[in-house]
Parts: sequence; C-alpha cells; structure tokens
Amino acid sequence: MNREELIALDRPDVRPKLLARWHEARSITDALFDSLSPDVLYQRPIAERHRVVFYLGHLEAFDWNLLTTRRAITASVNAGFNQLFAFGIDPVGSGFPQDVPGDWPNLQDIHAYRLSVREALDELMGTLPVSWQGPWAGGSGRHFDVACLLNVAIEHRLMHAETLTYMLHRLPVGSPRDAAEAPLAAQVAPARSAMPTAMVSIPPGRVMLGESRSNAQAFGWDNEFPAHEVAVPTFAIDQYMVTNGQYLAFMTDGGYERSEFWQPQDWAWRESQGIRQPAFWRCERDGWWLRAMHQELPLPLDWPVYVSHAEASAYARWAGKALPTEAQWMRAALGAQPVQEGQCNANFRRWDPEPVQACQQVSAFGVVGMFGNGWEWTRSAFQPADGFEAFPFYPGYSKDFFDGQHFVLKGGSPRTAACMLRPSFRNWFQAHYQHVYAGLRCVSAD
Repeated sequence: MNREELIALDRPDVRPKLLARWHEARSITDALFDSLSPDVLYQRPIAERHRVVFYLGHLEAFDWNLLTTRRAITASVNAGFNQLFAFGIDPVGSGFPQDVPGDWPNLQDIHAYRLSVREALDELMGTLPVSWQGPWAGGSGRHFDVACLLNVAIEHRLMHAETLTYMLHRLPVGSPRDAAEAPLAAQVAPARSAMPTAMVSIPPGRVMLGESRSNAQAFGWDNEFPAHEVAVPTFAIDQYMVTNGQYLAFMTDGGYERSEFWQPQDWAWRESQGIRQPAFWRCERDGWWLRAMHQELPLPLDWPVYVSHAEASAYARWAGKALPTEAQWMRAALGAQPVQEGQCNANFRRWDPEPVQACQQVSAFGVVGMFGNGWEWTRSAFQPADGFEAFPFYPGYSKDFFDGQHFVLKGGSPRTAACMLRPSFRNWFQAHYQHVYAGLRCVSAD
C-alpha cells in the first residue's frame, strides 16, 4: 500500500483493511521463521545483532507494548517476555552481545507467548474505535490514534522482514529452507560485462524533504516530519547504480590497499577488521563469486554492488566523485514512481538484485532505478529536521541515532515493502555495517 492509498479512516472499510495489512505482514515474517530449523534460530549470523530467536519474540513484544500502553487490558501475557524481547541493539564499534544460546527461552514457551499476544491483540483491535487524523493531528504532535499505531506496528514488522533477510543471508547456503523460492535467484543470468558510466545533469532547483504535518492522510515516522524545502545547485549524478563490474575496477586498482581513498576512521576499521572485499563477495581461483540468497553465482557484473557506507565513500573518492547528499538524491529522483507494479525490484518480488538496466522506472531527469534493487547511501548524516518531535510512544526510534555515526539511505531494496518506498522515508545505518542491501550512485565532486 502506498501513501495515496492511505484513505480517510472514518470509512467503514478502514478497520478490515488495516487488520488485513497487519495479518499479511505477520505472514511474511512467519514464513521467514518457518524456513529455519530450530537450531538455526539460536545462531547469531551477524555479530552486531541478537540471535535470531530474539526476533521471533520481539515482533509480538513490540506490538503488545505499543498497542496496550495506557489501555485497560484484561488479557494476561508473559510480562517477562514483554521486557526480554522489547528492544533490539545497534552497537557502534564495540560492545557486541556476548550471550549464549542457553540464555534464551525455549521455542515452546516463545511460540506460546506469540500465540497469546496475537489472540489478545486481535480481540482488542476488533473492538477499539479506529479513527484517523494523521500522526500530528491538530498540529499539536500529541494525538496518536489506533490507526496510526497499527501503521507503526505494520511497518516495524515489515522493516524486520527485510533486516531478518540480511541475517539469514549470512547463514550457510541451504540454511533457510526455501527451495520453492530459490529459483528466483537464478532467473536473471549473471552477465559478464560491466555497465557504462553515464551521468545525468540535474539543473538547480528546490526540493521538498519530508512530509507536511498538515497532510491528514499521510502516515510517516517521526523523522519524516516536518516538510522543509532545500535549494540544490546544479550537479551530475550516475544514471544507474554502481555495478559489481564497476566496483571490481576499484578493487583491481588496489582500492582496499590505498588509504588515500578512505576516511581515517574507515581505514582504521578496514585494517582492524581485515576487510578486503564486499561482504557478499568471495574470491576463488576461477574468479569472483557472489553469495546470493540461496546459492553462489559467478559475480554478476551488471547487478548493483552492495557495500557499507565506508566502502561506498572510498569508491566514490577513487572515481573522482562523491556520494550524494539526501537533498541531491531527492532532487534527482523527482518524478520517479516507485510503486508502479513491475517497475522496480522491491516488495519481496525477488530475493536478489537484478541488472541495473532491467528497471523501467525513470525520474523526470532520466535517472534510472532510484527505488528498489538496493538502498542507496548518501553522505548525509541521519539528523532531525528543524521542528522535529519524537513519537511519544516510541521516543528512541529516531532520536537514539542522531549521533553523527549513522547515514541516510534512500530508495529501497528487493526486500523493502512497497509502503516504505515513499519518497519521504529515511533509512539509516552505521558507516561500517556491511550487511545491508545497499549500494550507491555517485555525484560530481563539489
């Protein structure tokens, strides 16, 4: 569902539509968990994250804590689990979790908890009045009705449907038992030629970032508000995302051995962690291979490369260019229609990228594929707009990451839900986190 489909919620069909979206989101995450054997659920595929089993309980704990706050609830669920599974983690640099599998509850108890939460919330959501005045109704920033909170629950779960995929991608091939879907990864033959490096000139102009609080039909997270205009001077931007083939040229030119392309803190990270290549690449005697979701492939040179912000910045410097600012990216994306069926690789249609030229979505300026197929790093630190107000029911969602160490990503990946392809949506990750389905396109250097 895109922003235009967020209809006025005083209509009688609003409740079933919202609940249907909520149940659909549940089915998406359930399918991911169901693809894993019990022993895999207690593994930690990414060192910076909790074990997979945490997320099995977290999604229900989040919904419970969100939707029952300040409401008289007679249903009884496991209060200890509500707290245990309440919050994820995002350590920067150090402080990685040290727990062991035995520290976590058994699956039988977790599944019983999930079932009890769902039954109680389904009953509650079927009786509470549902209205919609937008998350900032009346301009006060203090009115949050059930419909707004349900949208938060839906999008939170869909975000985890994507980030869970990042975790499952780091498991050995065959661990996610999804043979029925695996052929999707092989439907695009791995091409052996690199893409041209055309750039598109973008004229100067103003661009609107964020969403207006006066838009009563717009759901958005707190960092998407308020709307504000930014003047953007002329610049040029890559017509397509940077491909594996283009990034391979950087590798071949010693990109990971030449400190002049890296920021000092990024070079120190690369050295200390022994980073020699993108996280999804593997070198064999017969050349480079890509770890796709369900198999390994000879490196598809025309697929977008997925790298950390540090690696993306180093590539841009090597190319004599720069990463775009958030405003430049938004200006270049003007007129792109991200959610038209079949026009971008997103909304769980595929597990893996597709060639950058396969996308039929073009912005008003001729920039191709700015939504889907891979998030795109910007050089803009994740910061609030003037007038930002944190969600009172989730104050740390954005505010905890306004630390100068997280950077904005725009666009979306193959595993990004359609509702989050809206232009105002802002994703963010640390500069040294390699596991995101994120790539880049460069702009002319300042």
